[in-house]
Amino acid sequence: MTDDGTADTLAAMGPRLRTARERHGATLTAVSRATGISPSTLSRIETGRRKPTLEVLLQLAKAYDVSLDELAGTAPVAPAGPRPPVPQRSGNDKAVLPLTRYVGGLHAHKHVLPAIDAPPMRPRQVSHDGYEWLCVLYGRLWLALGDQDLVLTAGDVAEFDTRTAHGLANAGPGGPVEYLIMFGPQGERLRPRTPATGGWAR
Repeated sequence: MTDDGTADTLAAMGPRLRTARERHGATLTAVSRATGISPSTLSRIETGRRKPTLEVLLQLAKAYDVSLDELAGTAPVAPAGPRPPVPQRSGNDKAVLPLTRYVGGLHAHKHVLPAIDAPPMRPRQVSHDGYEWLCVLYGRLWLALGDQDLVLTAGDVAEFDTRTAHGLANAGPGGPVEYLIMFGPQGERLRPRTPATGGWAR
């Protein structure tokens, strides 16, 4: 059972999701490719014929770069059109700055891990579909990739299939860590156009 306020919030969720998608310039098919949620399910949610689960709402909020408060109507809805990137913070105070605004294809983010005062624990690992490329800009980054433990410093680059368990952390006291991530949710990869010896590829 839900009270009237909760029922009203759920009833308004579908139109807000549709508005967020249209503001983002994405089709149902593009959102489906990026999230793995079928277009028919997305359509039923937007038209109010199906209630979204929390997991689905989290996926869509991330895809549309909006907060759950915006979708629930408890925060001002952002105006139409492009918005300047706003750093987001995770539970461990990591700052994430989105560098791309579209759904589907490669996503780019800048991450900043705060300085720590004690030796870190091994990063918690996750695995999921996709392919990732990262480049350290500043500091020392601990990459736990499967059974490997790598410490990357400024200028170091790593790329890997994200179906391999992986985790990232500040490698130790000494300051924050800044790094860039390019992520292909469907396994997309960067395409070098120049050979290693220099000169333009033909």
